[in-house]
Parts: sequence; C-alpha cells; structure tokens
Amino acid sequence: MGTSPYLSDLLVSAAFVTEDFVPDGDLSKRFWQQAERLRFDHDWNGRRHYPEAHTEVAVGWSRCCLYCAFWCKYTEMNIYAGEDPGPQKWELWNRDVVEVFVNPQPERVRHYYEFEVAPNGQWIDLEIFREADLKSDAAWNSGFDHATRIFAKKHLWTCEMRIPVEPMGVAAIRPDDEWRINFYRCDGPGDDSMRRFLAWSTTMTAEPSFHVPEHFGRVRFAEKQ
Repeated sequence: MGTSPYLSDLLVSAAFVTEDFVPDGDLSKRFWQQAERLRFDHDWNGRRHYPEAHTEVAVGWSRCCLYCAFWCKYTEMNIYAGEDPGPQKWELWNRDVVEVFVNPQPERVRHYYEFEVAPNGQWIDLEIFREADLKSDAAWNSGFDHATRIFAKKHLWTCEMRIPVEPMGVAAIRPDDEWRINFYRCDGPGDDSMRRFLAWSTTMTAEPSFHVPEHFGRVRFAEKQ
C-alpha cells in the first residue's frame, strides 16, 4: 500500500438528511440540534486560541447535497455593509466569513472546491486547482444555497449551506463514502495582522493560508437511519 498524501486524520461524521430542505439560517432545527458538532477556536496553525471567536460546525448529507451549519461567536462584525448579497463577491475573505473546502475525489489531492458565506449573506464559490500556483475559477457555479442569521445580543451569527454535489462531478453521495474537507473562518476588523484566521484541521503554515489540501480532514457519510 502506498503512503497517503494526507497529513490530517481528523474525522467528522455527516448525518443523513431524510428530506432535503432549503437553508433559512435557523439552526434550531431538530436535525442540527442532534448532529455531531465540531468545535474549534484555534488559529490556522494551532498555536493561538481565540475563545471570543469560538466556532462550531455540523455536517449533513442527502444523495444530492452536502449540508453544513456554522455557529460563530464574534466581538465586532466586519462586513461589506450595504452591498447587494445577490451576486458573488470577489475577495470576500477580506471580511468576516465562514469557508468550506471540499474534495469529493481525494485521489486528486490538489483539486477541490471552495464555498464562502459572510454574516450579511454575501457569498462566493470557486473551483480550485492547487498546483505550483493557485488557480481559482470564479466562473464555476455550484448553485449552492445559503442563509445566515445574526444574534447581536448574543454576539453570535449562524450560517446554513446546501451544496449540490453534481456540479462537483459526483452523481450521488453514497453511505460510507469518505471525502476530504476543511472548515475555516476569517474574523475581526483591521488588516491581516489584526484579524483571526481559524481552521478546524490546522494547515501548519508560517503565514495564514487555507489552501493546503494535504491537511484537509475527513468527512464520512453515515449510513441512512
């Protein structure tokens, strides 16, 4: 057997969604309350913790879609205020955002997909080719659905995503399939020296970088109940 190119063994189990639903940002749904949650507040290399940016993530699946939910603590919101959330926003990562990087074909380590959503509903999706240089195709369209809610008194915002798998070249998710995935968050005002860059599976780079596919964790699609 060959040596795996992946350096992370973190695992999240995605629960089966019995009936597909359109995201509305309400994470009090029974499904999300019963789902396994990941919890992290450490930065991209695991050296520093930010409890004020505590983040939780849960994952679900149906044959046609990957579902993700985020619970995000914050101290001060940093968004492109007053902009139309309809069209995708280039360089959205320069403000507060949650990100999901998905690789449904783990044998193709350096080819994956990126999904970002901001607290005010702005979004972007990208197809990524990470060879010697990073190439991102913003013209690629996943058709993913997303919704957010902000709870200012609790200093909390939530995000719900539904990502169709067919645009990622997958006919259908099957029970016990295992993909590679990572969850990230950019948080806080100021320039990059002041902002917080969090990663579930740490990338271990000297400078903040999320595009390190060898450090993606694993998502396993649990058997249907």
